[in-house]
Amino acid sequence: MVQKPNIRTVKVMRYVTPLREGGSMPAIAEADDDFLYVLKFRGAGQGTNALISELIGGEIARKLGLRMPELVFATLDEAFGRTEADEEIQDLLKFSTGLNLALHYLSGAITFDPAVNVVDEGMASTIVWLDALLMNMDRTAKNTNMLMWHKELWLIDHGASLYFHHSWTNWKEQAKSPFLLIKDHVLLKQASDIASVDQKAKQLLTAEFLEGVVSLIPDDWLNDNFFDTPQEFRDAYLTFLTTRINHANNFVKTIEDARTALI
Repeated sequence: MVQKPNIRTVKVMRYVTPLREGGSMPAIAEADDDFLYVLKFRGAGQGTNALISELIGGEIARKLGLRMPELVFATLDEAFGRTEADEEIQDLLKFSTGLNLALHYLSGAITFDPAVNVVDEGMASTIVWLDALLMNMDRTAKNTNMLMWHKELWLIDHGASLYFHHSWTNWKEQAKSPFLLIKDHVLLKQASDIASVDQKAKQLLTAEFLEGVVSLIPDDWLNDNFFDTPQEFRDAYLTFLTTRINHANNFVKTIEDARTALI
């Protein structure tokens, strides 16, 4: 039975402020439920592919027991950006009309600092395993994409994951490949429990769960010419993820080798 996560849809009511430290120019925005969100725009540089990576990565992280802000679909009206004074932001809003993705804003959160914040080996191993699965190149000491909120570690921003889908070149082969960039992962040194995490993750990430996650991807986020229909795109994502999990020994060995070299 397909296990489809429940993703709410909100309407963006107010643009609050840009987050200019992000390359894709996300912003804090208020929605019609009166909550603040970090809004990821479909009109940004990587387009809807980054939103797909964020959606898939975030829901898999949540399934593995990691803390992840709530993800919501966020609709943006055509007239929303007309009063924006900044031309760059106005263009971004114009090109992002329709369905976008947003994360619940963690007010008061601070950036994770590996020199100050301690992460236990189980959580570190789970995060490293997740990022190797997703081929996430963006969890380094320079850019951890993790926050500390109420003394707990939260993951944000999986937009750089699944980079194969920008060209779909050799994607079936890439599904079985190691992930060499894991050597730069900010938590690699603490990830001493990869073997047991690997077993647990394989039990949690069933084909039914993964099918439910990819079924969430909206049709109009799947508008490139690589496949003929949105469902063919979803089937390809599902095939990639299930194949990668079935061949996890390839990236698990890479993690263990990289950690041995590090310590």
